Amino acid sequence: MADEAEGGKEGEKKIVHVYPLVKHSDMNEEMRIEAIELSITACEKYASNYEHAAKIIKETMDKKFGIYWHVVVGEGFGFEVSYETENILYLFFAGNLAIVLWKCS
Repeated sequence: MADEAEGGKEGEKKIVHVYPLVKHSDMNEEMRIEAIELSITACEKYASNYEHAAKIIKETMDKKFGIYWHVVVGEGFGFEVSYETENILYLFFAGNLAIVLWKCS
C-alpha cells in the first residue's frame, strides 16, 4: 500500500528550472548578463529572505550602473512600472521565483 502511494506521486512531479528564464529585457547584453548573474547569486545566498536578496541586488546595481534602481523579488505578483529605456529586466529563477529590476529616476 505504501508502494502504491509513492508510485502515484511519481507521475505528478513538477519540473523546476534551475536556469534563469528571462521573460523581458531591453538592457544591453553586458548589463543584462551582469544583472542576471547578480540576481541568481543573491537569490541563492538569501533563499529564505527575498527582501534581503532584493536589497543586495539594488545596492550593487546602484554602485555599478548609477542610482535609482528598484528591485522586486518574490512569488505570485504582478507589476506595471515606468522605467528608463534599456533599463528593465524581468526573469524567473528556480521555478516560480520572479525577479524584476528597473531604473527610474
